[in-house]
Amino acid sequence: MTRYPNGHFGEPDNRSKVLVPVVTKASAGSGSGDFQIEPSGHSSRANAYGVRKTTDRNGDGEAFCRSSAALNGMAESWRCWPRNVHIIFAALRMLSQATFLALVGHSLAVPFVSRPTTTFVAPATATAPIVSVENVTSHGPFSGTPTTTGALSTNALAPSIAPLGPAPNALDYSADGQLHAPFPAPYTPAGGRGTNGTEPVYKPMSDFDYQSLALALYQEYIELDLFHWGLATFSEQEFNNNGLTAEDRYLLQFMAEQEVGHATALTNMLGAQAPVQCTYNYPVSNLREYIDFSQKLTRWGESGVYGFLNHLDSGAAGQILLQSITTEARQQMIFRQFEGLFPMPEWFEIGIPQSWAWTLLAPYISSCPANQTRLVWQNFPSLDILNQPNPARINGSAVFNETTGGYANTLSTSAIQNGESCLNATEPGLGCNPSITQNRTNPLSYPGRKVFLQWDEPGKPIGPNNSYVTNTTAGTPKFALWVNQLNATYTPLSDVANNTAYTFQPNTSVFDSGPMINGTVFLALTDLDLYVTPYNLSIVNPHVNALAIYQAG
Repeated sequence: MTRYPNGHFGEPDNRSKVLVPVVTKASAGSGSGDFQIEPSGHSSRANAYGVRKTTDRNGDGEAFCRSSAALNGMAESWRCWPRNVHIIFAALRMLSQATFLALVGHSLAVPFVSRPTTTFVAPATATAPIVSVENVTSHGPFSGTPTTTGALSTNALAPSIAPLGPAPNALDYSADGQLHAPFPAPYTPAGGRGTNGTEPVYKPMSDFDYQSLALALYQEYIELDLFHWGLATFSEQEFNNNGLTAEDRYLLQFMAEQEVGHATALTNMLGAQAPVQCTYNYPVSNLREYIDFSQKLTRWGESGVYGFLNHLDSGAAGQILLQSITTEARQQMIFRQFEGLFPMPEWFEIGIPQSWAWTLLAPYISSCPANQTRLVWQNFPSLDILNQPNPARINGSAVFNETTGGYANTLSTSAIQNGESCLNATEPGLGCNPSITQNRTNPLSYPGRKVFLQWDEPGKPIGPNNSYVTNTTAGTPKFALWVNQLNATYTPLSDVANNTAYTFQPNTSVFDSGPMINGTVFLALTDLDLYVTPYNLSIVNPHVNALAIYQAG
């Protein structure tokens, strides 16, 4: 990065030839006409008074030059003197400063407002074009016949990946705060990945990388459409009635624009066969339901990337994705604030496997182009939470059958009567109007809450063009697996019959006194209470029966 004479930063290119002239000798002599200005790539710059020292081309003399426009950064005309004149300049500067201080006196304490002025206008840097996107005009369920069925697949070397002990040498390093190897360079400790000076390549390096990045791109495209769709579908009055202003609507529009950037970055890394926009189907009928669905969708979009990010073979591609997914985390929090929920009721965010993210995303993709790149990830059957907490109610925990369907388990407002809605409730702790932060007097859930569950059989067509099929390799479900923050906690299922059961919300935390089952969390049914941690959660997939989002808080 190059710092230009006026203090601005920009790319080190030939624009500096216009910005920074140097003095060259025109003829011998000692008068002010002995030197002239011509454009050059010289890297020196004038000081605060616009005075520049330079050496003539012959190297036998120095000159001091002053720009008539130095204070505004535009060196349009210069006057130059031989080198001995710099003594006069120095004396004049000290005299002018002393005179100014003497005249101003105590008036220096008087505040004043400086007006911004344009000191330098640089031509825009060349940037890569954004990916081609358009407003999706078709929304609704797919009604055609799929031309292909099932996830992309090849030969499997084993039915599952068995849990193993730590990798070789994983425990060898002595974490004692001391240095154990020479520096490869000053201030650079030994170790790390991609730190040896090799040029980073921002592309997939394996099938795992490609399929993970392609999944992320599917997610970015649905968010791009979802945010635009909300603005186009719901009126300004509906936004106002839900406590959302023109500023909030613009924020939603800007979040859609962010998705264009994310889709562009992923498309550039994936190449010519990158997935493109599809058509979508959203399980909402009003703005309140739309906001709830959006905060749930951005939750699995964010968590789905956290789950695979550190497993990518391409650390360079992972870096780009990291810098986009952290923006999505902000989007999820904004939707929680729009919904009147506490913005971040956890200490750690969640990472989930790719098949979990694809399971939750695919039902809301109606159709894609026939030549669309397909994904390998599993689609688990849907889990319906029959008493899913409803954030639109004053008492959101006292509910039954108030969702618009499985998977996302989005809230439904259809059964909420006058006086039961938390929107515009005036008593402290009961309202759920949009706000920066808000605590509810009546919690949406609590430890020991009885949670009623119902799940689908596998074999259901789902996803783009109904061309994927739900699948499970698990036996009869025995446990509910609660995944939130750093924990994977199992609770036993009771009264398991006819694809229904109940369990109890666990009383657990990450660390002593910290929150655990709170916020927007993931709930799966399993046939085994397999021990898993955030870095190897995907090994539980062969034991998963069904999957859902649970709105704990």
